[in-house]
Amino acid sequence: MTFETTPSALARALAERDYKDATPVQAAVLEPHAEGRDLLVSAQTGSGKTIAYGLAMADTLLEGADTMGPAGSPLALVVAPTRELALQVERELSWLYHYAGARVVSCVGGMDPGRERRALAAGAHIVVGTPGRLRDHLERRALKVSSLKTAVLDEADEMLDMGFREDLEFILETTPPERRTLLFSATLPKAIVNLASHYQKDALRIATAGEARGHADIEYRAIRIAPHKIERAVINLLRFLDAPGALVFCNTRHAVRHMEAMLLERGFAAVALSGELSQSERNHALQALRDGRARVCVATDVAARGIDLPNLDLVIHAELPNDAEVLQHRSGRTGRAGRKGISILLVPPNRRRRAEEMLGRAKIQAAWGNAPSAEEIRKLDQERLLQSALLTEPGSEDDLSIADALLTQHDARSIAAAFVKMCRAKLPAPEEIEDEPVFDQRPRNERHDERPRRQDREHAPRDRQSRDQSRDQERRSNPPRERGPAPSTMTDGVWFRLNVGRERKADPKWLLPEICRQGEITKKDVGAIRIFDTETLFQVSAKVAEQFAALTTERKKGGVRILPAQDQTGESRARPAAPPAQNDEANDAPRKEASFHKRKFAGQKHGDKKFGGKKFDNNRFDKKKPGGYPPKRKKPSA
Repeated sequence: MTFETTPSALARALAERDYKDATPVQAAVLEPHAEGRDLLVSAQTGSGKTIAYGLAMADTLLEGADTMGPAGSPLALVVAPTRELALQVERELSWLYHYAGARVVSCVGGMDPGRERRALAAGAHIVVGTPGRLRDHLERRALKVSSLKTAVLDEADEMLDMGFREDLEFILETTPPERRTLLFSATLPKAIVNLASHYQKDALRIATAGEARGHADIEYRAIRIAPHKIERAVINLLRFLDAPGALVFCNTRHAVRHMEAMLLERGFAAVALSGELSQSERNHALQALRDGRARVCVATDVAARGIDLPNLDLVIHAELPNDAEVLQHRSGRTGRAGRKGISILLVPPNRRRRAEEMLGRAKIQAAWGNAPSAEEIRKLDQERLLQSALLTEPGSEDDLSIADALLTQHDARSIAAAFVKMCRAKLPAPEEIEDEPVFDQRPRNERHDERPRRQDREHAPRDRQSRDQSRDQERRSNPPRERGPAPSTMTDGVWFRLNVGRERKADPKWLLPEICRQGEITKKDVGAIRIFDTETLFQVSAKVAEQFAALTTERKKGGVRILPAQDQTGESRARPAAPPAQNDEANDAPRKEASFHKRKFAGQKHGDKKFGGKKFDNNRFDKKKPGGYPPKRKKPSA
């Protein structure tokens, strides 16, 4: 469909911009049955929605005339979710309504509000802005909407996701009820449908064919890459594809700063877009991309919403998006207005399943592969150099004269080598990346069906009894190793004893280092270690026994003490040794501690101790007597 039915002023502007055929969404809003009605339109990003609602409201604004009258109160109000999208819409509507004499004013956050108020006071036909700034001007009575004929909500789903519902409702309730309301959205969730039912009258629902088939002009690829090689993969993809404009998405501001610094260090002309930048810095970055001074933009999701960059042929998802909707919004920055584009996801092995599910929900078929290697990039550089326009295009007279002068002083091979060196110096060096393991790209159910079942596995036990029998047989054939040092073959060893045993959890793992520390010997000088209930016997080499005894017997204090053994045989003892005398320091084997009450109240009589604020009574702890337990104390309140 062509633009023959559009007003002459708009048709002239479209012809100058080489717009010949209308996109599906533009053709749908120009149908006769859509004229003058509220519209609820769902179309993918990059389908020409800005021109679509610019054409849809033309008849309402012009009312059959070729040009608009003097600027006064706004006739149309366009609400966009982000500053970049609002400024982009202002530029698009400015050239579209240029010959109609329309004055378009923008009101966005981050810009001088005083300047915007002066522009509104001077008069405007169309006002484009973000929800927060428009509401601020309405509350300050700087924006008057009494003459408003059309209200447009662009990217309505994005505005609701960003929390602008209250601002949108305030704006729509302030505008005249007889206005036309055009609601454009990439998707139509329940919240959008509810909003449309409250503020639209007999709206015409338009769903373009592009919505069902997704981004047909975008080629999706998924790259297998290790997490620590993602930056290398981004560099090699930018070098391999050599796109005139590329957009690299990260999930956080910190990641954006890091990626931008890395690309600048490698020699790429890169800029960043994130929420921490001022509006002036964002405008400078976008202008650098439009002018060609920068070729790579690193951005977050919010910062890149709604921006339309020229010659943007490549989108790289350095970090996976949160859901399928965000994936489509990101990828929609390329493949716009009939141009072809490439969207590449970098998928670490631990995020593979999430990437598969996301692509499945978006109904996208992606080609899986590995990142281009440095050798592939060098080979491609050579092919591009041989086909360079510098070699195929004829040179000017000055160029040829300098070439002749070079040939008189240098041979052709040296000149060619210098040319290659100059061309390579302008290109960032590729990164070495090893190929990642190949993923099985079949559906999960197919991969699961091919797994051998338990009963089909070789040598698998078929029931509990056979499983227990096989386990017992394995234990008999492979007996567990004993803990602690291996049995000693020391024949001339001297026996010593430790005052700790099983009751104090004696274990060779900590006994052996303690013995070596106290006696200043090595573990090679220690023989057998035998642990009993209350003591432990161990053997020390006769070469160091005398020195060992002198060092250890001097240490009378401490929890673990080493003494000469009374029983030099070291044989196993069935029972613990007899309890030592009360004042016998040579035998201080530990005794079981008395119970809490016996230790705390031993030898005390009635009235000797207070308990719980009352005098202590031994009878209260007698279970046989009533009330034999102490009263429970309440926990202090917080």
